[in-house]
Amino acid sequence: MFMTKFEKNILTVTQLNTILKNLLEETFSEIYVEGEISNYKTYSSGHTYFSLKDETSQIACIIFRDVIKKFKFDLNNGIKVTCYGRIDLYLPRGEHRFIIYDVIPKGVGALQLAFEQLKKKLESEGLFDIKRKKKIPFLVQKIGIVTSPSGAAIRDILSVIKRRFANVEILVYPVKVQGESAAEDIAKGIKFFNKNFSNLDVLLIGRGGGSIEDLWAFNEEVVARAIAESKIPTISCVGHEIDYTIADYVSDLRAPTPSAAAELVVHNKSDLKNKMDNYKIRLVQSIKQKFNSQYYRLKSLISYRIINKPFLLFEDKYQKIVDLENRLNIFIKHFVENKVQIINLLKQKLNLLSPNNVLSRGYSIVRFKGNIVKDTKTIKLNDEIDIQFYIGKIKAQVKSVN
Repeated sequence: MFMTKFEKNILTVTQLNTILKNLLEETFSEIYVEGEISNYKTYSSGHTYFSLKDETSQIACIIFRDVIKKFKFDLNNGIKVTCYGRIDLYLPRGEHRFIIYDVIPKGVGALQLAFEQLKKKLESEGLFDIKRKKKIPFLVQKIGIVTSPSGAAIRDILSVIKRRFANVEILVYPVKVQGESAAEDIAKGIKFFNKNFSNLDVLLIGRGGGSIEDLWAFNEEVVARAIAESKIPTISCVGHEIDYTIADYVSDLRAPTPSAAAELVVHNKSDLKNKMDNYKIRLVQSIKQKFNSQYYRLKSLISYRIINKPFLLFEDKYQKIVDLENRLNIFIKHFVENKVQIINLLKQKLNLLSPNNVLSRGYSIVRFKGNIVKDTKTIKLNDEIDIQFYIGKIKAQVKSVN
């Protein structure tokens, strides 16, 4: 049997997809594609999937977890980006996709975007709130410094402190201030001081100037959260005056430079001495003025007649009391006399009404079984009765009743 030309070119699905896969990978091994992120999803595997689209079309994209964790900023729907990667065809489903190795935000740098994203996130959590910021002590005794041991920042800080107040105690935790693991190093230093030297008056965190890449460790979330959790008051001093980092917003106070930070926390010893001398002079003058004022006031009071003869203050009051006492005695005397007269009158009336007074005139009281006899009907012949006279009592027997 002979095969037709058409039959000789028959391919399996796998063969066709393999050919296409090779063509795509060879032709589009390194490409840049511009578009807008949509349908963004991250799965438990850590891999990220989304679509890159423009006005009329879209392409499926994937970023593997080892790649995406290196990005400084977060990918979100709606962000316009330029992506670098290669085209791949997934054989089991015959679908082509864009495997991405790098993403560049449109219109703004990757670091700037990461800065704005983290700033917005921490601000929404209240980490920049003025109410949570701690006060820096006026006169510090112990200072902790988290910085590079070999950078310009530590030299500037120590120089300023030595010049202004040399006997301040200083502890330095040496860290990397740029490059890989620098942020973790800085956060570790902040936590170390809080755990082991919580009696520090203030904590300086910073480094000298540099590019945004050089200063980036101070824009990392791990550093921001370590500063926010610090119980020791913190001062950020990163770069130059024009440089702002996330650490500046979270710290209790921002200093434009490391030298400025040292000047903020350590007052000039001679200036403090001069201030103390001025306060002493002003205090002595104030005490003298107060003393003189009170002395002349006392002298003036002594000249008053009432001070020299204090009894005069009570003389009139005493006389009033005597008068009131006399009036009270007269009132009591009249009151008592009146009551005595009333009692005597009542006594006379009582005597007139008294049974004894009646009996004294020759009358008597007859009782039968304890009751006064008012009528002969209440007694019978031979009843024993009691008869009370003015003086004495007798018992008698009824012999007749009329």
